[in-house]
Amino acid sequence: MGNVIASAVVSLDGFVADTEDQVGPLFDWYGNGPVEVYGSDPGRPFHVSPASAEYIGSTWPKVRSCIIGRRLFDITNGWNGVPAVGDHVFVVTHEPPTDWPFPDAPFTFVNGIEEAVAKAKAFAGDGDVTITGGNLTGQALAAGLVDEIAYSLAPALLGTGHRFFGDYTGGTVLLDNPRVVEGDRVTHLHYRVIR
Repeated sequence: MGNVIASAVVSLDGFVADTEDQVGPLFDWYGNGPVEVYGSDPGRPFHVSPASAEYIGSTWPKVRSCIIGRRLFDITNGWNGVPAVGDHVFVVTHEPPTDWPFPDAPFTFVNGIEEAVAKAKAFAGDGDVTITGGNLTGQALAAGLVDEIAYSLAPALLGTGHRFFGDYTGGTVLLDNPRVVEGDRVTHLHYRVIR
């Protein structure tokens, strides 16, 4: 069985986007290096440092399904029906879209984080499941559903915005020592949740 990984690019003060849902300098590292890498979309290349490329190469190919919230789905228009990473996306929402122009895309709309994780894990089999940072991460942590945290730390302070762990107010969660990969304009911190 694969792992459930809470994952996002995060500012030093813990935000994944500002109050206007803009990532600003957080994503600079996706375009500042000489190594071309791809997620699931062959038309969406990233150009990263060799260290980030090695980290991506050791993590992204293991991802089979992703869980995102309705906000990210709407902001990206579901990446026009092509998952950013993995083969299938599970969107947590109380109101699935009725007019999305990609009805045959590998996207499933589900009602809550528990249902999303159960379905994503069933789809992924031995592969990994990612949960995008934000309120979903906080909900999944509170429910004990997260195995690992992939925290790509960008050297920026946003001051306010959407937090990686959302409104998490649960108990203390302990993590193993991180795997640390120093890229260019990003430090990848990969933790295992101690159970």
